[in-house]
Order: sequence, then C-alpha cells, then structure tokens
Amino acid sequence: MIIDGRTKSIVVVLFCCIFLSCSNLKKEQDNEKGFVQIFDGKSLDGWEGDPVYWSVENGNLIGKVTPETILKRNSFIIWQGGQPGNFELKLDYRVSKDGNSGINYRSGIIEGVPFALRGYQCDIDGANKYTGQNYEEQMRRTLAYHGQKVLLETLPDSLDKYPISEFTAKNAWTKAIVLDTLGDINELNRNIKSEDWNSVHIIANNNRLQHFINGILMSDVTDNDVKNRRLKGLIGVQVHVGPPMKIEYRNIRIKQW
Repeated sequence: MIIDGRTKSIVVVLFCCIFLSCSNLKKEQDNEKGFVQIFDGKSLDGWEGDPVYWSVENGNLIGKVTPETILKRNSFIIWQGGQPGNFELKLDYRVSKDGNSGINYRSGIIEGVPFALRGYQCDIDGANKYTGQNYEEQMRRTLAYHGQKVLLETLPDSLDKYPISEFTAKNAWTKAIVLDTLGDINELNRNIKSEDWNSVHIIANNNRLQHFINGILMSDVTDNDVKNRRLKGLIGVQVHVGPPMKIEYRNIRIKQW
C-alpha cells in the first residue's frame, strides 16, 4: 500500500498524541503513588463532627451553615485515623462566595470545646483574600499570607508563658520573617476558580509547611519556633463563623512517611 505525505503526517500526529497521553497518565499515576483515601464519599465513617453542619451529598463532604444554624464559634469535622507527622495531603474543594473554611493539620483538641482544633491551617475563603495562607488557629494567628515564604523565629518559652497579644499585630504573628515572595498576588489569585472546584496539596515535612492551590505554591513556612510548633497532630476541616455558607470537599487522600 502506498502512503502519501498527508497520511504519514496524520499517522505521526496520532502517534505523538498517544505517546503524550500515555506519558501524562504515567506521570499522574506516579504523583498519586502511596496516597490513601481517607474519605469514602458515602458516609462520615472515620470522621467526627457536629451533624448539624456536616453531611455527605453526591460523594462530597459537605459543611453547611444556614440562617437557622449560625455559628458562635468555628466548628470542625476531624479525621479519626491518627495524628500524622510528615505527610502530603491532597483534596479538592468548592466554597460558596461568602464561605470561609480551612484545612487544619498537626492540630490539637481544645479541651472542653466540642469539635474545636488548635493548629496549622491552610486557609480557604470564597473571596480568595486568604486562600492558601498559613493561619494557625487559636495559636499564633497568621504565620504567612498567601504569596509569602516565611521563617518563624524561636521564642524563649512556650506561649502559655506570654499573652498572645505580645507577639501579634493585626491578627498576624510578628516573629515571622518574610524571606521571599512567591509571585504577584493578583496572578496567584487568578489561579483560583471562584465557586468551582480547586485542588489543594499540603506538604508537611519536618518543620517546613507548604500549601499549593491548583499546583501553585501559595505559602511556604519554615517553623523554627521549637517551643510552640507542632510536628504531628490531627487533621480536620472547618465551617467558620459568619454568614450562611457552604463548603464541599472530595477526593481526600494522604501519604505519610
């Protein structure tokens, strides 16, 4: 059979497309190697939270605040599978325009307060003012705004020896040194889809904490504060005080080492 030049070109293009597709599939499989799903998409098994606010719909973990259930304090649903130290956590989220949420990790229970956590948080909000920043819930407050690479200085003692106000200003930790910027804020925010699905990738490796949104590094913290940092703890996701809101999570998976 005689194959003309046009047919040869079509064959070459098809071959290249198949090769690239297989390469991308292998890369995606390699990126997911070692990850374990921690939310089954069917029930709240393995999670503990207030059923007034948390449910499962269409395979998604739903946090919902209505006009009848306005919060007086933040409320978490907490994974019961352990207290990871070094890990990568991946998930997808979709938040309403007025929503405010976050993914806590290396966190501790607040005694006497149901479904409350204290610890590092990858912040999420519908207006994308804070999405991707590192906010330490009920502790040192904002550690790194999105777009910042930060070093946290060591305090001579633990925070229970000081009033928190001594080291915070405008809800941010004053012992944080900004080492670098990670890009233009407007450009970083354009990477985030409003009221649509976005991906989160958290890497907690020893004292370095990195938050990625849709594959883009949004904050990078090195925590040298040995008296106040946490190297392991609970994972949970949040509904926040404020107006009625909805947050959805899916495909929650973790890799530990």
